[in-house]
Amino acid sequence: MESLARGGTRWKRFAVVMVPSVAATAAIGVALSQGALAASFSVSGQQFKVSTDRLDGTGFVQYGAIDAQKGGKQVPVAVSGFSNAKIKNLCQSVVVPVPVFGDVSMKLSAGGGDTPVEAKNLYIDLDQLSADATFNNIDIGVAAGSTTKGPGMHKGDKADPGSFAQQADSATLTHVQQQAWATTAGTFKLSGLKMSVAKGKSECY
Repeated sequence: MESLARGGTRWKRFAVVMVPSVAATAAIGVALSQGALAASFSVSGQQFKVSTDRLDGTGFVQYGAIDAQKGGKQVPVAVSGFSNAKIKNLCQSVVVPVPVFGDVSMKLSAGGGDTPVEAKNLYIDLDQLSADATFNNIDIGVAAGSTTKGPGMHKGDKADPGSFAQQADSATLTHVQQQAWATTAGTFKLSGLKMSVAKGKSECY
């Protein structure tokens, strides 16, 4: 067990690990200053989908938390944080139901060329993920408030610092598909950003 926990670990289709995504807001593509966006904001009542070919991250941490929607409903999530991340071929989509008019889809893509998407101090709140994952020097069962390898718990998160968490020096995820509630970042650099809005359902997967 010692060599497994401390060395490189590969888990195929590990459905709990998070990956970075782009928040479904009009501010997509704007670099946020360090700590400018608090994790305690109310999330919308809609999830968004994200897919990516590959994510390479350093300083990984993961723990459980609760997100609060505007109306007060609480949603359990797993929060994943990366000190730094590079993402290849990122796609993010959200479908918004509009009364009378029907569904409206917003989709964006970035990092599809030679320059990947880059993010610092990235946190993702989600409840579904499918990916192939490899972790280097992973520690499982660390107290959430005592992690040292990643960016730590995000200020404002509704989470118990004594609860279960895991951390790793680095992580590589491929063939990623995820469903998320929120994303926050210190900076988010989107190369080759493209966005479209269309009637009907048009999702990344």
